[in-house]
Amino acid sequence: MSQPTLFVSGSETGNLAVSSGLLHQSWNAIGSLYSEVNSQNQALRWRVVEESNQILIAFVTSPVWTRQHLQQEGDLVSLQTLKQENFSQFDFLIPSNNSSVSIHRAAITLFRSHVDELIKLIDKYYDSTPRKWSLKTPLVITGHALGGSIASLFTLLLLDFLNQISTEHTLLCVTFGSPLLGDTGLQQVISECERWKACFLHLVANKDYLPRLFMTHTNLPYKPFGTFLLCSESGSTCADDPSAVLELLKATGLESTNQASNGDLPLDYYGNRVKDLESRVKLEGNSRLRVSTVDPLLAGISLQLEIFGDDSMLQRQNQTGDLDNLIKKLKERETACWLKKRKEMNPKKKLNDVKVKMTYMGQYKMKYKTSDMGYYDIYKNMQFNVDIDIARYKKFLEIYWKDIVEKAEKIPYKVMARIRTGHLYAGTNYRRMVEPLDIAEFYRESGRRDYEKNGRSKHYILLEKWVQDDPDRDGTATNPPSDEKKKKIAGMLTEDSCFWAKVEEAIISCKLLKDATSSDQEKQSSMEYLKWFEEYVMKQINNYAVSPEIFLEQSSFMNTWWEEFQQVMGPAHSSPIFEFMKNGRYRQYKNGCY
Repeated sequence: MSQPTLFVSGSETGNLAVSSGLLHQSWNAIGSLYSEVNSQNQALRWRVVEESNQILIAFVTSPVWTRQHLQQEGDLVSLQTLKQENFSQFDFLIPSNNSSVSIHRAAITLFRSHVDELIKLIDKYYDSTPRKWSLKTPLVITGHALGGSIASLFTLLLLDFLNQISTEHTLLCVTFGSPLLGDTGLQQVISECERWKACFLHLVANKDYLPRLFMTHTNLPYKPFGTFLLCSESGSTCADDPSAVLELLKATGLESTNQASNGDLPLDYYGNRVKDLESRVKLEGNSRLRVSTVDPLLAGISLQLEIFGDDSMLQRQNQTGDLDNLIKKLKERETACWLKKRKEMNPKKKLNDVKVKMTYMGQYKMKYKTSDMGYYDIYKNMQFNVDIDIARYKKFLEIYWKDIVEKAEKIPYKVMARIRTGHLYAGTNYRRMVEPLDIAEFYRESGRRDYEKNGRSKHYILLEKWVQDDPDRDGTATNPPSDEKKKKIAGMLTEDSCFWAKVEEAIISCKLLKDATSSDQEKQSSMEYLKWFEEYVMKQINNYAVSPEIFLEQSSFMNTWWEEFQQVMGPAHSSPIFEFMKNGRYRQYKNGCY
């Protein structure tokens, strides 16, 4: 009878690989390569198989070399260390927050010794003159054991290359019985890039010790990434949640590698598992484990363990009660994974919600455009019911953008460059519209000072940095304002989203200068700040970078700072901004001329 297959999660990639014959083709390429490997002298070998519908690149390593180096070099090496050793090919994997990413030393050492040849292999399909990827057919990268680790590294290098030339291409990496490749940092980097994560499919047999080697023999923090197709003589199951994969690998591991004579499985073992997968049928029947069938998810997980697990191990865990705990733990992981996918299932809906909230924000701002007080001061005073609604909308937008920025920090910085460009306009508009309200909340409490140092959220800082670092930035901040910009000034947002924080600090400085109890040092620093603020404001005005609403009669800028500033400086004071305000030229600012 055909063997059953159960897919709990990650089923799309698993089903595609099985139904398309991809696993069979990949394993055939690996098998033919093994017949050519010199087990004593040739550490790594690869082959390119060009077919009409795809191109396949297979990697294998000498079984002797693999066994020795996996046992001797199970430690991890960080990308920062490799960079110091003048090997920077994988620097693109370092997240923008510079957190550590580490890779299996034996794999990266072997890859490094062949890196020039492997780069030439990529260049074979690249036309440098029009900077175009010449390959039209899908590309499959595959490998067995340590060769699978090399295949994964080659795939990552290729993904970075395709990202640099902004090319989308069908790419899949299929490994058989490969050891885990890296630590939590590597897992997070790949998992945060959904397109990258979907490129990896790892076939693991329940009798193969290599995929579990670093979990059982060391305390090193190796972590899985991608989709895992777990198989045995009884069938197969698929999972793509890293924590669930780790639990399954641990729970179904062999008690001793002696059960697999020297740790080596016959080469045709994976070939037979591939044949089983291709002849699979739908799973039927009830689990032999003590699990309620009322809960379909629990029943599915129990069948998953029954298929992939070892009978003696399952019986022992069943008797001790460990099995129930394991099943519940896996259920929690599957539920969390499902809820996460459901939450992210309709990004268009979430984006639409964001647009709706931003529309409310825009309407709130426009509502007070013709009044004596702008939306910054209205919100700071918090006098109306609508202000409470705006605070709720602001919180929704804050959660959304913090999530965007947090995810961007975890992914490779080259990938983040493309993501941040996509969010550049929306993020800038959000920051300029909403951050003034955070500033209002900060200074609503008396005695608080220096918002930019003590109150500004990290996501605002990074959203602003994205604009400054953008290579396509139009240079409006440094170039003279265009006539078009002057015409549109009435509807523009203030470009410096921290403008009102600077106004509040200027107001505090004025008060300190008037306060007889202020120390000489406080008065000196306050006077220095006010001189700086004069130059800053005039520069913003000359660049048409501030909204005309700052000149509303009851705004903090006009009614508080300007009034206080005149008293502090006296009528004899002279400066560009002082003359601009005194002569009433600000009244023409909204018309694009003054």
